[in-house]
This record gives sequence, structure tokens and C-alpha cells, in this order.
Amino acid sequence: MKRLFDLLLSVLAALLLLLPLILLALAVAITSKGPVLYWSDRVGRNNKTFRMPKFRSMRIGTPVVATHLLSSPDVYLTPIGSFLRTSSLDELPQLWSIFRGDMSFVGPRPALFNQHDLIELRTRHGVQTLLPGLTGWAQVNGRDELPIAEKLALDIEYLNKRSFWFDIKILMSTALKVIMRDNVAH
Repeated sequence: MKRLFDLLLSVLAALLLLLPLILLALAVAITSKGPVLYWSDRVGRNNKTFRMPKFRSMRIGTPVVATHLLSSPDVYLTPIGSFLRTSSLDELPQLWSIFRGDMSFVGPRPALFNQHDLIELRTRHGVQTLLPGLTGWAQVNGRDELPIAEKLALDIEYLNKRSFWFDIKILMSTALKVIMRDNVAH
């Protein structure tokens, strides 16, 4: 049932957001050199690597690490990068990953391929069996500001409590946090 929900909602969202997606793509293309999309190597279900698209918010040549690990992330932002990130609009192309079945709307956020500590801990606790999500329990409880131990605890809690209604709660909490710009770093 979750896959059907993801498939139907991703198609509906893509259709409803088609014009904003086109406008955002044009804005990225006009304001900075390079491709419109950034394809990030991420770790998905059962530790299988997949390519996840985002609207490019960082300049070409930015180190491939989690943004919060950059010493001066602002230096790497494109002219509209901060806006894309604080509004979470950079995440919209991930509808493609949901449609393909690499991701779900709700699940643990996919780790970067080089976040070995997080990947190992998730594997040790069975979290790697879940499809990664556009949003998740950890995202509505702190996002990137969370230390890995807290993020893992929330991922394990999601693994144990997951249900259709818990996913709906997380989606609604995510929408509220995006609107309020709560815990959103640029």
C-alpha cells in the first residue's frame, strides 16, 4: 500500500508542481553556470547506492560532504541557493526518485555515500531495510542539527512505529516545518 501511495502521490505532485518545477529550473540555469540538477550518490534500501536529484544550490566544485560539515557553506551557495534550501524547493526533483521506487515520501533521509558512520549504525540496527524518504521522523525532530546518535535513535523509532498514519503525521509535520522554516539551514 505504501508503494501505491508513493507512486500516486508522486505523479499527482509532479503534475501539480509542473509549472513551479520549470520556473525553478530556469531560475537555477539563469543564475549560475552548470547543470540545473545535482545528482547526489546516496545510500538507499539495503545499502544500495542510487542517484538522487536536487535542484543545484551549490557552485560547481563544492566538496561532496554534508553541508553542515563545510567550514563556510555560504561561500559555495549559488545566487538562489540559500532560497532553494531554506524553502526546501531544492528537494522537489526527488519526486523522480520516489516515482522510480528508490525513495518513499517518508523514511530515513538517504545517507551520502561517504557517511560511513551513519551507514554502519543504520545497518547494525536494521534501518537499512527501509526505503529512504523525502522526509522522515528525524527531519521533523531536528534535521541536520541532530548528532548521529539522535538521528539514529529517531530512525530506529520510525522503523518500530511505522504505519500509514504515522507517515501522514510526519508528512503534515514536515509541511508545517517547511512553512514555518523551522530547523532549515541554508
